[in-house]
Amino acid sequence: MNMRRMLFIVIPALFILNNAVSFFIFQSGRTVQQSYNMMLDRVLLYKQIDEQTQRNLSAINVYLMDRSSSSLELYKERNEELKELQLNLSRQEAVDSTEFNIRGFRHLLSTFISQEQSILNSLKSTAPLAYAPSYAEAEKTAVFIQEEAYQLIDLELSYYQPLYKKILVQTDMMNHWGIAVFILNTVISVLLAYWISLRITRPIQELTRTAEQISDGNLQVRPPQISARNEFRVLSEAFRQMQHNLLLLIEKEKEGLEKDRLVKELELEVLQNQINPHFLFNSLNMLSKLALLEGAEQTSDLTVSMSNLLRYNLRKLDRPVTLREEVEHAQEYFFIQQARFRERIQFEVDIDEAALDVLVPVLTLQPILENGFVHGIEGMEQGAVVKLAISCKPDEIWVAISDNGAGMSEEVRKSLLDLDTDRAPAEGEETAGKGHSTGLGTRNVFKRLELFYNKKDMIDIESEPGKGTTVIIRIPATGKEGRHVSLTDRG
Repeated sequence: MNMRRMLFIVIPALFILNNAVSFFIFQSGRTVQQSYNMMLDRVLLYKQIDEQTQRNLSAINVYLMDRSSSSLELYKERNEELKELQLNLSRQEAVDSTEFNIRGFRHLLSTFISQEQSILNSLKSTAPLAYAPSYAEAEKTAVFIQEEAYQLIDLELSYYQPLYKKILVQTDMMNHWGIAVFILNTVISVLLAYWISLRITRPIQELTRTAEQISDGNLQVRPPQISARNEFRVLSEAFRQMQHNLLLLIEKEKEGLEKDRLVKELELEVLQNQINPHFLFNSLNMLSKLALLEGAEQTSDLTVSMSNLLRYNLRKLDRPVTLREEVEHAQEYFFIQQARFRERIQFEVDIDEAALDVLVPVLTLQPILENGFVHGIEGMEQGAVVKLAISCKPDEIWVAISDNGAGMSEEVRKSLLDLDTDRAPAEGEETAGKGHSTGLGTRNVFKRLELFYNKKDMIDIESEPGKGTTVIIRIPATGKEGRHVSLTDRG
């Protein structure tokens, strides 16, 4: 049984037991209270009827003396109150010992009301004291009502006295039972709480000790064996599986480190066999001077541009450069491309000098320009235009690289902007190993920009098939304080 199910059973059971005891005690007290209320209602009713008969006699006596309309109204009000009490008396259920007396009491009350009516009727007679006999009879009846009321009160108290004693005995017994059940319930609750706490804390302590030993590097420790089928058994098995996975991961990491060591050794051997970059730069410079001496100025300029381009591309990619350096590098790259395409292409620049001091990742512009040449204008025989525009906007610097070449489909455009998904390159994206000079794909350039500035949605591409392409880069104005990042995402 898991811990949740056990708690759902134990806690409601204790709650129901407490409520049952409370209900029985409450019900016993309620029974006593109802009995008291019934008796008191009848006793008070008898007393009210007695008092009301006396008030009625007083009111009719006042009316007989002054015969005023106000006295008559007062009598009628008293008479209505007495009839209301008579109606309440008829609704009362009499106990066995008072049934006969109640019946006589009702007859007396009806007689008294009839006698009052007789008094009023006798006033219509011309005889001056015609009401006197009826009034005397009414006074006698009122005395009988008073005596009968006291007798009924005594009978009620006598009838309920043994019943009350019995109820009090039962109530006292229920109180004792309630105390016993409360003590028993408390003991059971404490024992259950202790038992449940052991079932919870003991596995946690064992798992904690295991976790501490694993954190100290002891991966050979065995997690506790928990026989109960609950959450802690699942956690223990998860610990065991995690420990097994850690051991496998360590073995794989060791194998990976060994492979990396061998790869580093092979790379070192390869680098030792490669041409020294300084020797290559010096050779290009010598060729440039030789071409200049021989009068081949264009060849000399191309050789210098190629030397500068190669030197720039061999820079460390985790060091930022200014946008001005990127622009100069892009112009060197375009100079070489223009020597290849000649009059077929035209390079236009529109640059705000105030925007060129911002820091950007190295090799940001050239891969985008190269992508425009390879996939945009390379197949055009004439009229090809590539434009680089840099302008200052509020809080941003906009770099736009556009061409009037083949453009791209919407699918390719979206795939270039989707930097959060690893996938195969779409058509129109350059990748490493296809003869491009940098080996850095356009998507990788975009991703490096996001990593460098720690900002999303910096790139926008406007393109349609046959209508050219424009890549817009929105660089934050705080780019002058750009941070160094390790740029491992290379094509």
